[in-house]
Amino acid sequence: MKAIGVFCGGFSSEFDISLKSTATILEHFPEGYNPIKIIVSRDKFTTTWEDKSGIFDLNTAHVVMEGIKIPLDAALVYTHGDPGENGKLQAYLAMFNIPCINADFLASALSFDKWYCNQFLKSFDIPVAKSLHYLKGMDLDVSKVESVLGFPVFVKPSNSGSSFGITKVHDIRNLNEAFALAFTESSSVVIESFLSGTEVTCGVYRSESGLEALPLTEIVSENEYFDFEAKYHGKSQEITPARISNSSTLAVQEMAKRVYALLNLRSIARIDFMLVGDTPYVIEVNTTPGFSSESIVPKMLQAAGIPIRDFWKTIFGVELQRS
Repeated sequence: MKAIGVFCGGFSSEFDISLKSTATILEHFPEGYNPIKIIVSRDKFTTTWEDKSGIFDLNTAHVVMEGIKIPLDAALVYTHGDPGENGKLQAYLAMFNIPCINADFLASALSFDKWYCNQFLKSFDIPVAKSLHYLKGMDLDVSKVESVLGFPVFVKPSNSGSSFGITKVHDIRNLNEAFALAFTESSSVVIESFLSGTEVTCGVYRSESGLEALPLTEIVSENEYFDFEAKYHGKSQEITPARISNSSTLAVQEMAKRVYALLNLRSIARIDFMLVGDTPYVIEVNTTPGFSSESIVPKMLQAAGIPIRDFWKTIFGVELQRS
């Protein structure tokens, strides 16, 4: 059986969330593959397989357990944030010719940065919010924010997940504080105009028949927006299928599949939208969407009648064949 390294943990604030996602994936791992859990931290990469523990040797890209070196046949990178969702681990694995089941380093790096991803999609006439971009050390031009974007605005780290460091700002007085907070999570910040509409999200993956879009989930947050508390502490309604028209559902699904194809994504991705009237605006692209029992994608699969194990069996079969 193929040895699949399942990389989880990571360097970001989403370490524990990644472990929860990975636990669900391992619980439903498809038959015919040997999963080796690899927990990524700054100190070392530790491994667990069956009742054995060891390390992942970064010099050789081998799992080392009880003195035995085990090569990986492929990898599933499921760290939310740095160093997996941004493509660093995929780039490392590519140097050792270890194929990744999920998005490669270029697709991951581009998708992870909210500013560059949206500018790329905008060049293909995909609707996105108006925005301004700042690098660390640049002065905030408050008057430009007001004249170009108006208020309210969202201030976001360009490359962070799970809503860490994001603030909805209603007026100028709170802009500087939100700007500083965003820089605690990222070296660059994007300020986006507010979009008023219905927030929906769509999961997309590849089967033998081509790209498949899952049922949409509608996000109704009890807070001002879909922040960390809303996502992980039950402060939101996640309604699947979304309460929108069939025509709007199809429009979002088709755009989600187009975004997936343009970014050359693999495995499961989740694309978030704000439906403004009949127009879906892309908010964010998630190449490693949450997969814990509280996460959205498993709920989409349940609504579609797709068992989680069968879902991953399809992905493994298709993506490893394409590697």
